[in-house]
This record gives sequence, C-alpha cells and structure tokens, in this order.
Amino acid sequence: MGPLPKNIIMLTCDAFGVLPPIAKLTPEQAMYHFMSGYTAKVAGTEMGVTEPQATFSACFGAPFLVWHPSKYAELLAEKVEKHGAHCWLINTGWSGGAYGTGKRLPLKYTRAIIDAIHNGELENAKYETLPVFNLEVPTVCSRVPTDILNPRNTWDDKSAHDRQVNELAQLFIDNFKTFEDGTSQAILNAAPQLTK
Repeated sequence: MGPLPKNIIMLTCDAFGVLPPIAKLTPEQAMYHFMSGYTAKVAGTEMGVTEPQATFSACFGAPFLVWHPSKYAELLAEKVEKHGAHCWLINTGWSGGAYGTGKRLPLKYTRAIIDAIHNGELENAKYETLPVFNLEVPTVCSRVPTDILNPRNTWDDKSAHDRQVNELAQLFIDNFKTFEDGTSQAILNAAPQLTK
C-alpha cells in the first residue's frame, strides 16, 4: 500500500465565474464543500444540457450514500486531522464572468495549480480571504496570472460579480437546508455569509 495523501483536492466547475481557481480549505470548509458537492452540468458531458447549470450532489456522489452526508464529512475530517492532510477546492469553470460572458479557466493554469499543491509551494503561501464564501486564496501561484486568483479581479463589472457571488451563495445555503438536521454547528458555520 502506498503512502496516505498529503493533499485532498475537491474539483468543481463553477459556471457563475465567482469561485476562485484555487482555495485552501479549513477542515470545516472541507466538510461543508464535500457535503455540498457543487459543480455545474456542462454541455457535452450531460445529455440535454445546452448551457451550464448549477448542481449539487452530496459528497460528490449522492446516489451512492447510505448514511447522512455529515457522517462521511466527519470521517473525512478525522482522516485529514489524523494524517495532517491539506484540503483544496479547485475550480475549472469560468473566469471574468459567468458562462456566456466569461471564459473557461485554461487547463494550463489548473495544471500549474495542481503542481504548486503537490510541490508544497502553496502550503506556506500568503493568502487573502474572499468575502461571502470566506475562502483562503493564494496571492501568488507559479505559472498562474495573479489577477485570476481572486475572481473579482477578472470581472469588468464588480457590482455584477458581487451580485453573482451572493446568488451562488444563496444556492449553497438553500441546498444545505436538507442537511441541517444531523450536521454539527462547526460545519454549519462554514456556510457562505451573504452580503448586503
């Protein structure tokens, strides 16, 4: 058997263009995002889908779950803590705007981010906290333009970005209502915080 992973990567495709291409997650955020299982159905990967649609699948595999999603999230957190792993949220979706306005994040940047995770560059990087989702985003990552690390920087219309962040956050909040019973307060506290 090989060594246990030092990094756990959760992959999403954000069609709203507001999640960063990389975020370092706290254990509570990792549990929250794992339970949420957010991504977008994208044309070409789903029958009948002509433009991306937000979708949530608990633990990125809802049809296969036997227990409440919080049970799986707590098991994940136990393993992360026991083995000192880092959790990351990687977004391969849109930047500079939502689908139809923005552009898909180039694969070469996703590869560079994955390399930076595995070579340890991002372990001790300097981070800034993005509002609403409270995600920790590196200010610099080798071979990735710094402006795309904070999605707001890529939008021409900053007010439209801020509205879009709140819209996506509301979808997360609404989705998570189905899990509130049986979920610890620590996980619930990792939910996005809407701005006015």
